Amino acid sequence: MTTRGEPAADTEAWDNLRAERLSELDKALPAAADGLTPAEFLASRPRLSAFITPVMTLDDSAIEDNVTAMAAWCAEHGVELAPHGKTTMSPVLWDRQLRSGAWGITLATPSQVRVAVSFGVRRIQLANTLVDPAALRWLALEMTARPDLEVLTWADSAATVDAMVAALADIPATRPIPVLVELGASGGRTGARSVDEAATVAARIASTGTLRLAGVSGYEGSLAHDASTPALTRVRHYLEEMARLHRTLEADGLYPAEADVYVTAGGSAYFDLVADVLAPLAGDRTHVVVRAGAYIIHDDGFYTGITPFGRSSGPYRLRSAMNTWARVVSRPEPGLALLDAGKRDVPFDEGLPTPQLVASQLGAPARPLTDAEIVAVNDQHAFLTIPPDSDIRVGDVVRLGLSHPCTAFDKWRWIPVVARQETDPVVIDLIRTYF
Repeated sequence: MTTRGEPAADTEAWDNLRAERLSELDKALPAAADGLTPAEFLASRPRLSAFITPVMTLDDSAIEDNVTAMAAWCAEHGVELAPHGKTTMSPVLWDRQLRSGAWGITLATPSQVRVAVSFGVRRIQLANTLVDPAALRWLALEMTARPDLEVLTWADSAATVDAMVAALADIPATRPIPVLVELGASGGRTGARSVDEAATVAARIASTGTLRLAGVSGYEGSLAHDASTPALTRVRHYLEEMARLHRTLEADGLYPAEADVYVTAGGSAYFDLVADVLAPLAGDRTHVVVRAGAYIIHDDGFYTGITPFGRSSGPYRLRSAMNTWARVVSRPEPGLALLDAGKRDVPFDEGLPTPQLVASQLGAPARPLTDAEIVAVNDQHAFLTIPPDSDIRVGDVVRLGLSHPCTAFDKWRWIPVVARQETDPVVIDLIRTYF
């Protein structure tokens, strides 16, 4: 049986991160940081006002509240958590999630898995098929060299299984790679399109010597995009089919004796339905694992409207931990202001940023910004519509609420963290990303 909540091991990658020198190549960092390590820079207790706009910030207290809420919810509902690390690609935040009790970290690509392994993460779910020969050979050799490393992969067809077996044919692996059979649905993304097709794939996995059938996987988020009754009904039906597939494989004796088995679904939008339908499957060796990743940061847009915590009256709540501060650089028309943040700085795929506060300078007292809207973003500009008589001036800074953390973090190498949202807060950490 696996256990929960083991922090990542200290490795050379952590040493390199601590020793990394900040420079003018790092967006938004002040000149005072040049040549310093993150710890040296933070020891000077820099304030937000020292940074250069546009700058994305994280609220440490919101992160802590979100991590605590999700850990408590999972424990209450009898599911384990392997948060999707692609949301932040931040080993520091992954470690925080592991320390809060997460089973492991979910990732989407072999390159992301390599980052996690280098930072000492030893339980990983690759929520994707792995058919790249070089990546498969690397994984097999890593699993041989690291007996404590467990990486679950997915397969949704016999062609996938055959490609994996072929790539591993000449690798002296000491243990088989665990593979979850992926169930999809018509109109969805990847995954076998029926329980019968998935069962055939599972039997093919079980028949190999280099792979081990380790459970059932799926992604319900591609089947719905809102919290309407039809959307929730479709998601529930899909999850019930996942449960039926798992019971079929169990009844057919396809799972190896005494090995751990995983049933996993649950992005950040419907993990409540995953727990409701799949948690009863959990047992002595069967783990039901949700993969929500956005919860640690949350947002002021897409996930605010769809999170299970917002759809229920329970005690758990999430709050956005991210903002971007952008400066007014032009007032070319009475009802328009241009900000210095664009597509390279803010997410825009699941809703445009929302203006929240305005101040005369970064770190100055701010006031609510009403009757304003971001209506478009270019590469480096955001179009802010305002009343024609607005007193917003060139040089003012605007705090933006953001939608969809998964496409916010990839735009930043270093992200300042503040202890709380206050006037000119002290920056207490810098979060490094690895996209």
